Amino acid sequence: MSIEEEEIAEIIIKSSTSKAADPNGLTYQIFKNGVPRSFCSESCLPGFRQSQRKGEPHCCFDCVPCPAGEISNMTDSVDCRNCPEDHWPNEGHTQCDMNTLQFLSFEDPLGLILSCVAGLLFLVTFFVLWVFRRYQDTPIIKANNRGLSYLLLIALMLCFLSTFTFIGHPMRVSCMLRQNSFGIAFSIIISTILAKTLTVIIAFNARDPSSHSSRWLRTRVTCALVLMCSSVPMLICMAWLFVKPPFPVKIQIINMTILQCDEGSVVFFYLMLGYLGLLASVSFVVAFHARNLPQSFNEAKFLTFSMLVFLAVWVSFIPAYLSTQGKYMVAVEIFAILSSGAGLLGCIFIPKCYIILWRPDMNTRQHLMQRQPKK
Repeated sequence: MSIEEEEIAEIIIKSSTSKAADPNGLTYQIFKNGVPRSFCSESCLPGFRQSQRKGEPHCCFDCVPCPAGEISNMTDSVDCRNCPEDHWPNEGHTQCDMNTLQFLSFEDPLGLILSCVAGLLFLVTFFVLWVFRRYQDTPIIKANNRGLSYLLLIALMLCFLSTFTFIGHPMRVSCMLRQNSFGIAFSIIISTILAKTLTVIIAFNARDPSSHSSRWLRTRVTCALVLMCSSVPMLICMAWLFVKPPFPVKIQIINMTILQCDEGSVVFFYLMLGYLGLLASVSFVVAFHARNLPQSFNEAKFLTFSMLVFLAVWVSFIPAYLSTQGKYMVAVEIFAILSSGAGLLGCIFIPKCYIILWRPDMNTRQHLMQRQPKK
């Protein structure tokens, strides 16, 4: 036996982890069974996968980190595997962890605050409705169309209640209700304001004995106007639900799953918003035209300011709504609903409640009739 053969035999017997290199640069692992194995790359740890080097032996590879959403939990993994739904890899891409679900819930501080505000505004509106019902025979309420005032207050209460469909785990029913309920409620509100404004104008013109405007003050006429104006969004909502209704979706990002409602048909959503904007603009123009009527019909001034607040809120809402996502997008819409509803309630009804409850001396026919037109 030659000297070289004796050295190789000694290496085989003494160690199973010895290494030797050949002229090609490969490393040979000598095992106790005498069978050598060649390699030129270290093992890939979990979180990595092997990427074969082109033009080199099979044992030569690079260790590539697993891409986003995939893991490898074994040494020398050939490929990475995807995480199940609602899961995301940990920092080392060695295991899948449960994603954090994000939606506006009642337990969330933001959702709790908005729901408390909505409940408070509902109670305030209910109190105003009770006051108007309790003092319905007083001159200030008679002069401002009791029937339309009751309808407006009830629609405001429904508007505040509709915000609760935006809070909580998105489901198919809640997704179908949220946009449609607030759209129909606001269409009734704006239609009622338009009818009240037209009533003010017609009532002033009816003071002329030669005018035939008094026949337009009948309750049936004003109710027909409200029904006609609010029927358009009702038809839009019915078509929306029939063609492509809203539905819940999951949006998965780095380590979070966002639960929200997809509008289904964006065309119907913006069509409804566009109609509400058009109706609000018409109501604002009519109320602005009636602002200089005699002081005994000064409700037109409050209606003008209320519509100005409404338009300002919803013009600001659209860019804020489009620039947010997840629970904050829902919170922006709830805030727009509550702030615009509170603006209408405060501008139209709070001054009347102040006179009814704290200044009864102003709630007399003589006091109203003594007011003179502005010069």
